[in-house]
Order: sequence, then structure tokens, then C-alpha cells
Amino acid sequence: MRLVFSLASLALLTACGGGGSSSNSGFPAADAPVVTAEFVVTVTNLTNAQPLSPVALIGHDGSQQIFTLGAPASAGLEVLAEGGDNSELLAAFDGMASVFLTRGGAAPIGPGGSESFSITVNDVTRADLALSIATMLVNTNDAITAVNNMDVSDLAAGERMSVRTIAYDAGTEADTEGPGTIPGPADGGEGFNEARDDEVDRVSMHPGVLSAMDGLVTSVLTEQHRFDNPVAQVVIERVN
Repeated sequence: MRLVFSLASLALLTACGGGGSSSNSGFPAADAPVVTAEFVVTVTNLTNAQPLSPVALIGHDGSQQIFTLGAPASAGLEVLAEGGDNSELLAAFDGMASVFLTRGGAAPIGPGGSESFSITVNDVTRADLALSIATMLVNTNDAITAVNNMDVSDLAAGERMSVRTIAYDAGTEADTEGPGTIPGPADGGEGFNEARDDEVDRVSMHPGVLSAMDGLVTSVLTEQHRFDNPVAQVVIERVN
């Protein structure tokens, strides 16, 4: 009886995996390493005398736009376009499920200058990544330049994309160019004013500025402040 019981016990232990050759299949597998992609975004000012305000950069899944041509500017875009402050625009996108990241520029970008941003995303996010960028031409009433929904999801490591941007009129402030209305160094005047005094009140292509030499005798701008498109260059490089 003892022998029969011992053999039965041994068989039961073997069936239950009690032998030394059992596998670790019952334990959770180690987490797979997180794959990331790193991008460097560089914004360069191509104008002669139009500093660009601190940049607003938004990374999203392709479903967001900073503005739509022919439609009124958002409150955040109005603040940026009239006074160069990017904080309200970035705050409007922060926390959205479709927005992966927001970045604000450290300082204005002078003519000929540039600023670079390094952003890192996981590979799942990278598969849908699009970038939108906006900045004000500060020696204007409400001119901006922007990249709206630029798809960078297909960039391979070592590849880059480059786009030259044009000027838009936010349509929130009349382009009087008069004393006290230009926030940039050409005047040091008022920035954002919540009253929308442009009767058009829609985002459109910017026609350019006028100076006293062009016949607008009340303008604080000079011929140095004129600009032709393009006004900025944006380069996106995937570095890994």
C-alpha cells in the first residue's frame, strides 16, 4: 500500500509540473522596450526687419488646425497675432486627447535668426504625428506666419522636411500701422486688445505693410519693415 501511495504521489507531482524542467510560462513576460522617435524642429526668420514672436508649436494626430482661412481667428490666435503672446493659444490645445505635446519658444526670433525645438514621442504616437506652428510678425498690427497640420509621420530616421511659410492677416485688428498700435520695436505700442476692430474678422492672406513712403503718412513703419513671402522657413528632421 505504501509503495502504491508513493508511486501515485510521484505521478501527481510530475503531472503538476513539480519536476525541475518546468518552464516560466506562468510568469508575466518582461515589458517590451519602448520605441521612441526624436525630431528637431527649426524655425528661421527670413525677413529683413520683422522679428517673430516666441513660437507656438503643437504636436497632434492630424485633426487640429490653428486656424482656417476665411474663418474668424480663435481667442488664443487673436492674442498671439496682436501681441505675440503664445500662452493662451497653447493652453487651448493642452489636455486635448488628440494633442500629444505643446512647446513655446524661449524668445523672439530676430531677422536671420532661428530657434530649434527637440521633441521625442513614442512609436505609436509617431505613426500619427502632425505639427502646427504659429508666430507673429511683431512690427505689424496682427500678421502671423504658420504651418498648419504638417504630417511628419512618415519621416524615417535621418530624413527631413522643409517648408517656407507665408504671412496671414488674423483679421482681428485694423492694419492702421499708426502710433501706439504696433507692439514690436518699430513702435513699442499696444499689443492685444480684445475689441475686434477689423470689420473683416477672418483669417486671410496678408497684403503686406505700408509705410509713410508708400503714402500711408500716419504709419510708424518704414520701407525696412516691408516683407515678401516667404517670411519664415520650418525644417523638421527626424534624428532617430
